[in-house]
Amino acid sequence: MPAIEANGLTKIFGRRPQRGARLLKEGADRDRLRKEGLTAAVIDATFDVKPGEIFVVMGLSGSGKSTLIRMVNGLLEPTDGTISIDGQDVTHLSTAGLREVRRTKVSMVFQHFALLPHRTVGENAAYPLQLRGVNRAEREERAEEALGMVGLGGWGGSMPSQLSGGMRQRVGLARALAAGTDVMLMDEAFSALDPLIRKEMQDQLLELQTELGKTILFITHDLNEAMRLGDRIAMMRDGRVVQVGTTEQILNEPANDYVAQFVADVDRSRVLSAGAVMERPVAVIGPDAGPKAAHKLMREHQVSSLLVIGRDRTVSGVVFEHDVADAVRRDAGRLPVSGTPVAQVSPDTPLAELFHDAAASTAPLAVVAPDGRLQGVIPRVTLLSALSVPPSDDADGTVGAGDDPADGEPVLDTAGAS
Repeated sequence: MPAIEANGLTKIFGRRPQRGARLLKEGADRDRLRKEGLTAAVIDATFDVKPGEIFVVMGLSGSGKSTLIRMVNGLLEPTDGTISIDGQDVTHLSTAGLREVRRTKVSMVFQHFALLPHRTVGENAAYPLQLRGVNRAEREERAEEALGMVGLGGWGGSMPSQLSGGMRQRVGLARALAAGTDVMLMDEAFSALDPLIRKEMQDQLLELQTELGKTILFITHDLNEAMRLGDRIAMMRDGRVVQVGTTEQILNEPANDYVAQFVADVDRSRVLSAGAVMERPVAVIGPDAGPKAAHKLMREHQVSSLLVIGRDRTVSGVVFEHDVADAVRRDAGRLPVSGTPVAQVSPDTPLAELFHDAAASTAPLAVVAPDGRLQGVIPRVTLLSALSVPPSDDADGTVGAGDDPADGEPVLDTAGAS
């Protein structure tokens, strides 16, 4: 069940907004509604947020993203459509019902901190618990724990005026964490911060997410921030959600010209990961195979190197064409494994971090899972082309972790390979 689910969500401002909703369903556009004195802020938005993911809603000013999040937390009532949180329809809840949802299910991190200036840092962090009626000792303990999570341990007795902007935003994040809700809403939470502090806060959020696994709906106008933080991204334009997808899908499979133009200047080397561009190896060989078997595989597949793969699918080395040819001429019995170790990277390694290893050897980079098993390879040409041309899908053999057939498992040499 989705943690958050929006179906046909529409918000129209002005007199007789229901008339505007009917006009939209009949095919009217924003300009037509404007002539009627109506403003269509969000139009037919449909998406779901999975438990434990960071779902980023990204769009320029006026795209409707802030109105969208205000409908999710009940600050605005939709003109049409529904919002569900943990399976509960919260679209038309009473004031008391909404208050209960905010206390127990959803917490909010605001753009401009929204701290209470007359309360200490610790009291600000504990405030949601006070509203919930939690006793003082427990809420102080939980607030101090949350402050420690965001790097503000020991600052509980200070006043907000004594903190920098970045520290105050950490208090806002601690307040949301102390509330203990499964869902966090973050509305342009880092946009008021200086670039360096902003990056630190992004790092902090990603570290916390790894530890806590919250469901986060994050609003931003910054594409780089969206792609750095989001497990999935919803792109908004003129009130409509024009595409929902992973970073790789947004970059490589833009839904329309608007999205394509939007992502044209993205530094792909820092956004795309090894797992997004890796390919299935055309051939590998087992450690017990001989030079003749390696030579035969190289001729058949027109490759200049072969990774040496054991029965457990871990990489133990690489053999190169010139060494294999020399071993065949000498009638050597053992595979001439190179003394140069194979560069191994994890699937989530950014492409920007692969160039040093790619330059050090002509062998493809090996993309390996945490247990060391081979998932795919990245030849130099693939690495370079990924920066300018979106990788094709299954037609060229590209595989992602978990893809079939055979979960990306390479085909081993049948003539003596393990």
